[in-house]
Amino acid sequence: MRYLYLACLLCGFLTSSAQPSIVLPERDRSRIIDEILDDRFTNFLPQLMRREGIDMWVIISREYNEDPVLRTMLPSTWLSARRRTIIVFFDNGKEVEKLAIARYDVGNLLKGAWDIDVRPNQWEALSKIIEDRKPKKIGLNMSTNYGHADGLSFSEHEEFIKKLPADYQKRIVSAEKIAVGWLETRTEKEMAIYPLICRLSHQIIQEGFSEQVIQPGVTTTDDVVWWFRQRITNLGLDTWFHPTVDVQRADQEDFNHLRTFSKRPDKQVILPGDLLHVDFGITYLRLNTDQQQHAYILRPGETDVPDAIKAAFKQGNRLQEILTSQFSAGKTGNEMLLAALEQSKKEGINGTIYSHPIGVHGHAAGPTIGLWDQQKGVPGPGDYPLLSNTAYSIELNAAVEIPEWKKVVRIMLEEDGFFDGKTFRYIDGRQTEIYTIPRKLGYVK
Repeated sequence: MRYLYLACLLCGFLTSSAQPSIVLPERDRSRIIDEILDDRFTNFLPQLMRREGIDMWVIISREYNEDPVLRTMLPSTWLSARRRTIIVFFDNGKEVEKLAIARYDVGNLLKGAWDIDVRPNQWEALSKIIEDRKPKKIGLNMSTNYGHADGLSFSEHEEFIKKLPADYQKRIVSAEKIAVGWLETRTEKEMAIYPLICRLSHQIIQEGFSEQVIQPGVTTTDDVVWWFRQRITNLGLDTWFHPTVDVQRADQEDFNHLRTFSKRPDKQVILPGDLLHVDFGITYLRLNTDQQQHAYILRPGETDVPDAIKAAFKQGNRLQEILTSQFSAGKTGNEMLLAALEQSKKEGINGTIYSHPIGVHGHAAGPTIGLWDQQKGVPGPGDYPLLSNTAYSIELNAAVEIPEWKKVVRIMLEEDGFFDGKTFRYIDGRQTEIYTIPRKLGYVK
């Protein structure tokens, strides 16, 4: 717990200013990652396996072709699998054994269980482990709905089956629910640091959306995109996607879905009167953020955002509230999507919802709550139920007519939140007022 506390202490320098806080040295990050992993293996994994009724979970992966689940289970000093790495979890009723069918231990948490002098063939060593423990169900990472849970390659599956006795082949089942559960669930230790990671991400947006970075009439949207990328690198962080920055303004350009998601102009000079938008996220301590916020470039003589744009932004905030009010344990992503869209229509909000789980992956495993081009439901991932202790990026847009501009703008918002099983909360608040450039105020929750 010492190093988790250290992380909180150092990240405690986070303030409402735009200056990003201290980022931990690599050694301290490593200790925190391993402490969280130990806690997940010891306290969460047994609950998960018993919840899904699978007593053996086998994860097979090769170097440079890692199973997405295995990557989340490697110790901090392992950046990839080594040769072929096989992990076996077996619930013997008292505890969950954590074994590595590898030439050596995988860190301090997974005990090496392959004596190469006794059984030179790795597949035979795995089969012996299985035969000795006699599992009722053998879960393998095979999934139609989730790439995250479909990490077993065809060739590895073929080799495994060749050595596994026929009786045990009949006990093979998909480990999809265990894999998704492992990936989507956030533990108490993770939630102690997640707000600090989200705050750091917010602070970088604030810094980028300021007069320190943007000079109207000179700076382009592409300049700001690369400023974000460089800032992430300079801070010693990483990202899971390339940021996007775009503008909406009083012109004849239609900011429709196709342009919004696939045809953004690369280089637009940012001008006074522009409504600026960013889609941005970081990766830190193996957790990800995904945030979209807005800023307005003040015209000469203006001191605030025009009232019509403020009113449009309120519709975006209201759409967030409509969606998060649907969060209830057991509801599927599709049920939440359709109920939220129905309510938004009743309130006269032209909304589009495309929210997703977030955590160890950016577009993570769990219930998909709409896709921008699938607003009637998403077969498969949309049918997955909402479970407790899971995190989501509340991503959506409200299309609103701006009379002065004689056009529709899209208020595109995204903020990270957490569902504890009873209530939903934003992990580090949400944007409720549009930033102004120039400005003096800090981040508004």
